[in-house]
Amino acid sequence: MSKARQTYGEEFQAEAVRLVLEQGLTLQSAAQRLGIPKGTLTNWVSKAKAPGTAAAPGGVTVAELAAENARLRKELAEARLERDIVKKGRGVLRQGITARYAFVSQWREVYPVKLMCRVLGVSRSGYYDWTHRPYGLSPEQERLRLAIRAAHKRTRQTYGTRRLQRELAGDGFVVGRDRLARLRNEMGIRCRQKRRFVATTRSAHNLPVAPNLLEQKFEADRPNAAWVTDITYIATDEGWLYLAGIKDLYTCEIVGYAMGSRMTQELVGEALFRAVRSKRPRPGLIHHSDRGSQYCAHGYRRLLAQFGMLASMSRKGNCYDNAPMESFWGSLKAELVYHHRYATRLEAMASVREYIEIFYNRQRRHSKLGYRTPGEVAASYLSRLAAA
Repeated sequence: MSKARQTYGEEFQAEAVRLVLEQGLTLQSAAQRLGIPKGTLTNWVSKAKAPGTAAAPGGVTVAELAAENARLRKELAEARLERDIVKKGRGVLRQGITARYAFVSQWREVYPVKLMCRVLGVSRSGYYDWTHRPYGLSPEQERLRLAIRAAHKRTRQTYGTRRLQRELAGDGFVVGRDRLARLRNEMGIRCRQKRRFVATTRSAHNLPVAPNLLEQKFEADRPNAAWVTDITYIATDEGWLYLAGIKDLYTCEIVGYAMGSRMTQELVGEALFRAVRSKRPRPGLIHHSDRGSQYCAHGYRRLLAQFGMLASMSRKGNCYDNAPMESFWGSLKAELVYHHRYATRLEAMASVREYIEIFYNRQRRHSKLGYRTPGEVAASYLSRLAAA
């Protein structure tokens, strides 16, 4: 049996390169975060930097533009931090050194110690000597709190205690759930709150519908055995941005998606083409959707037949028949969309693309998957397949 080979979409490759060129991650760190071979990522970055790669106006290369962008962002962030530190520490500036050390200790999980010491006019060595006195935190406690804060930020402030516990274990920090809950409370860490959203597709049409093959049994024994799909919308200052997505029931990965200014058959067709191009499923895959006119259209049903897929549709008005896709929309909006105001559709598209390609498919831990990521589950399946 030939060895199974992992493929990566163009959008994911572009977002992976951005992690290195724009956000400053090392190749090793970025590769580990995304769950891909370092050599693969190195090839993508080299290709982006290669002579002949399209440059920005004025002859600036991709790497130079990314470096300049990173430098300006760092300077802007530091200036904002200095302003906040001065605002919060205005009172202790008129007090003694001990009060300033106490301020640094209080806010060390929010602001860099080096920056606070410089703004408050105290030395870092003096502060660290002060923290090692009996009433200061131990180095182990300090490292754990820093790890909790970093994991909370890295997971976009979306993980509860149980899921955050698994994330910390992956970083090498073993902590009990009750203790972690207490520390989260002491540190003022809270999850972003979810909001309700409404359906978009309309089933008031005379087109033929398919039977419900899943019947709310959202289980699969392998990738590309069953996909669920739906459409949602995102508000921008330019108007609605519509997003069609397709989710694999085995890996929970978003295998295909498309975005546009109109909710059309062409939009869902583009999402389907991307999923098929990326995953190359075998005939017999169950394709489940609601009864929206886009999915019932004759042209779309012909595409399903062309790819050897079995059409399945929810009962009329029953959102539970497509619960996995509704769950993804809930995560997307609670963890990303509701916390941004997008000026343009292009801005929203870039944000959604990064969320799907980098966070949801590669980093987000799913309780259904035993708190593993979709990327880890897919890689595990391919390893077993190659060893068979």
